[in-house]
Amino acid sequence: MGTHDHGADGRNADVLVYINGVLRPRAEAMVSVFDSGFLMGDGVWEGLRLYNGRVPFLDEHLDRLFQGAKALDLDIGMDRGALTEAIYETTRANKMSDGVHIRLMVTRGLKSTPFQGTTVNVGAATVVIAAEWKEPAPEVYERGLRLFTVHVRRGRPDVQDPGWNSHSKLNCVTACIQAQKAGADEGLMLDPQGFVATCNSTHFFVIRKGELWTSSGKYCLHGVTRGKVLSLARDAGIVTRAQDFSLTQVYDADEAFCTGTYSGIIPVREVDGRRIGEGVLAGLVTRRIQALYRAAVGRECELG
Repeated sequence: MGTHDHGADGRNADVLVYINGVLRPRAEAMVSVFDSGFLMGDGVWEGLRLYNGRVPFLDEHLDRLFQGAKALDLDIGMDRGALTEAIYETTRANKMSDGVHIRLMVTRGLKSTPFQGTTVNVGAATVVIAAEWKEPAPEVYERGLRLFTVHVRRGRPDVQDPGWNSHSKLNCVTACIQAQKAGADEGLMLDPQGFVATCNSTHFFVIRKGELWTSSGKYCLHGVTRGKVLSLARDAGIVTRAQDFSLTQVYDADEAFCTGTYSGIIPVREVDGRRIGEGVLAGLVTRRIQALYRAAVGRECELG
């Protein structure tokens, strides 16, 4: 059981996928083997959810997408309005409203020959929007996550900025593999100094004496859900701390949870074989934050 587990949905076999302005059946939705994303992992992406026909916190997701593209000197070739319309064009064409996960992907586009330099790029960026009916398995919230601290560290920004949501995710892939081999749901990753940074595909929080702690943010993705949780908790009067802390302070935490766009807020029951708190999933603070987050999504998407 992992943070991205989901049940099969037969409707996904026939979804239409947006590729550079054209909607294609899933079986025909392909990009060239000479695309920069395939050859070099050269691109940026966003994971989005759809509720009541709307994508919550879309502005924040697009902020991150354009920031990463600017850092990579990647011209998306579409402005925010055009990308927004393309997302909703895709969901409308698939008659989607709820229970949908969307992957928005942008690469540097075609190369004339395999080479990392951008001088061999020809044409415009490749923009792909793949929407699927996909929801987290309910069991993951009931069972909670088991985390395992992996040897793969989050890197410094002068190596590869961990704030980029780039297509090149091999450090997270290897962290995920190590966690799976250890029988865990997700890999907990440390920063170069040995402090807790993040998980391989989610962000990590602990609650200690009623306070909400997460990493400094220097070595993790600029998480949209992470940021929402911090602001919602502060507004609700919960003391929040974005700071360095060690595994020792994780092991004796009162509660812990992970956050992500796909799965929202999932309780953590165990880290490196240590039971968190009393082993009661979704403690008082976690449940309060889950309710705050659900309400925020409801306001964004006008849910009754």
